[in-house]
Amino acid sequence: MSNDSFIREVDEELRSEKLKSAWDRYGPIIIGTAITIAVGTAAYTGWQSYTNGRANASGDRFLEALTLAQEGQSDAALTALGQLEQDGFGQYAVLARMRAAGERHNAGDTEQAIADFDTIAADNSVPVALRDVARVRAGYLLVDAGTYDDVAQRVEPLTSTENPFRHSAREALGMAAWKAERADDAKRLFDTMLEDPETPQAMRGRAGVMVDMIVASGKVSAG
Repeated sequence: MSNDSFIREVDEELRSEKLKSAWDRYGPIIIGTAITIAVGTAAYTGWQSYTNGRANASGDRFLEALTLAQEGQSDAALTALGQLEQDGFGQYAVLARMRAAGERHNAGDTEQAIADFDTIAADNSVPVALRDVARVRAGYLLVDAGTYDDVAQRVEPLTSTENPFRHSAREALGMAAWKAERADDAKRLFDTMLEDPETPQAMRGRAGVMVDMIVASGKVSAG
């Protein structure tokens, strides 16, 4: 055997011994880490599957309740929505509360619908966006069922330039102002809607009609 061959064999033996020693020392840790990663991945996948399943089930139940409402089965729809409020997954419980309030208004109980929307708007556990939607919904109902101040209390804070619900808030407040014979305030609000480039087209059209009607009434100037 040549010296080079002997040295290579010794070197390989040493590497083998070092590897064995390292495995004896760190093998359990490596195995434990691998098991932890595998279990964690399986748990995460399982949780995703579980939550997706619950969300899908709640979504199906919500659609079924909407179908009942559209078919005129108000009592059955309210029962289904009430159950979803209790055990719906994620935001479906809140959406059920919102839809139930709207259904009560459709059934003629506007006072209770407004109270329901106010309760949602005051619930800090509800996402801010949905609370703002509840304020707007209550504001629209109060255009006919309340006073200008009632509407303003709900929606005026939402009329600022940066608020995504400003268009609906301005429309509700403008309608309430016109009803309360506050023509100047009404025109100002509808003009603001026309000047805002982000006002949805349908709302822009309604705002234009309102401005024309207010000016035609002679209660304000066209300027």
